[in-house]
Amino acid sequence: MAVVNPELAIAAAIVMAGGLIGTGLAQQGIGAAGMGIIAEKPEKFGQVLFFFVIPETLWIIGFVLGIILLLNIL
Repeated sequence: MAVVNPELAIAAAIVMAGGLIGTGLAQQGIGAAGMGIIAEKPEKFGQVLFFFVIPETLWIIGFVLGIILLLNIL
C-alpha cells in the first residue's frame, strides 16, 4: 500500500472542501431565484434546471483534483 504524504492529504481535503462549498453557495442563490422564476413562469423549468445543474461541475473538478493530489499524479 502506498504511503500518502500528509501535506498532499491536507491539500486534497482543502481542494475537495472548496469545491463543495463553492457548489453550495452557487446553488443557494440560483435555487432561490429559480423558484421565483418557476412560480411566475412554469414553462421556464427546463432552463432553470439547466442553470441549477451547472455549478455541479465545481465539486466534480474539486474531487478530480483531490484524487490527482492523493495519487501523486502531478
